This record gives sequence, C-alpha cells and structure tokens, in this order.
Amino acid sequence: MKKTLVTTACAVGILGIALSTGMAQAERAVVIPAVKADVPAARGMQTAILAGGCFWGLEAVFEHVKGVKSVTAGYAGGTRATATYDQVSTETTGHAEAVKITYDPTRVSYGTLLRVYFSIAHDPTELNRQGPDSGPSYRSAIFPQTPAQAQVARAYIAQLGQTHAYPRPIVTKLETGGFYPAEAYHQNFFDRNPTHPYIVAWDKPKVAAFRKAFPTIAS
Repeated sequence: MKKTLVTTACAVGILGIALSTGMAQAERAVVIPAVKADVPAARGMQTAILAGGCFWGLEAVFEHVKGVKSVTAGYAGGTRATATYDQVSTETTGHAEAVKITYDPTRVSYGTLLRVYFSIAHDPTELNRQGPDSGPSYRSAIFPQTPAQAQVARAYIAQLGQTHAYPRPIVTKLETGGFYPAEAYHQNFFDRNPTHPYIVAWDKPKVAAFRKAFPTIAS
C-alpha cells in the first residue's frame, strides 16, 4: 500500500485516528535484553541492511544512533530491474523496503543496531505489514552482510523468543539479496518533511521513543 499525503477534510479524521494509534504503538518501546554474543568490532566502516515497514521510519530512527555515519533508504531482496517505488508497491517484485546502515563498529555494534531494530524501529511480530502499511514489501527481514552478522542475528532472534519478550512469535526472517537505493525523494524524508502526516503519525513518535529508551546512544 503506497503512502500518500492526506489532504481531504474527511481524511483529517482518519489522520487523527492514525496519529493516536501510531503514537500509542511507537511509545510502547519493548524492553529487550542485549545480544549475548555480538559481532567483534573491526576496523573501518561496516554495513547493516534491515527491513521492517516503511523505510522512512527506519531511516529516521537509525539516523539518530551515535556511530551511524549514514542511512540510505532502498529496496532489498529483489532485482535491480524492478527496484523502483512504483514497481515495488505492486507487491510483486520480491523486494522489501529497507535501509542500508553504514556504521562505525568501534562506536556502535551490530548487536546494538539489532536491539534498536527489534525494540523501537518496528514490530517483529507483524507478518507482511507494519502499522498502516501492508504487503510483503513491508516485511520484517534482516539481510546479513557477513557470516558473523548472520550468526548473531539468528542467535538473537532465538534469544528473544526464549525470553518471551513479545506476546506473539517473532516473524523476522534472514534473507539474501542485493540492496538498491530508493529514489532521491525518499532519502532523508523525515528531516525534509517534518509536517508530513505520515511522519507526524508514525515516525516522530518512534524517534522520541528511541531517544527515551536509548539515551546513551541517541544523537
């Protein structure tokens, strides 16, 4: 389902419902433990690719993590030929809306990024949807970039399942595939469109919740 700008008078009421619902969900940061075994810190920048709902919100949260150099919104899991917003929105290309996170592992670990991902950035118990968005392009998926990332992600999902941190099973899958940057108008969408109804309803509360739950790594 494409994200659209709400403009009609009738839709203002709908926006009010979405706003209250989005804030309520985003403010319920799930308290989860840190990973038991993390990816060892290495020299140089590293990359993480995560999918979990609209990439606007994922980008907004991870841009505020200390140690993250850049976040790129894009499409993961499908082919380059169909990696456009119009095509991905048909839910037939196999892509997931995702973000490519470039980070300094001496300042923030892969495991910490996963903790933010599972507790704040999205709901890992929702299958092929997040909030108001539905379809497989909004699925919860991790695209490990190294064997070590895959091992840590797989173990962390098992760890969270064993601790019963969520009332429902985690549906997050580990996947493979390339990453293709989204169109320019999707990049830094949160910062460039602070009054967009979708941003106000769903993403600003997430960023606020992140800063409250992770004050030591929030920028």
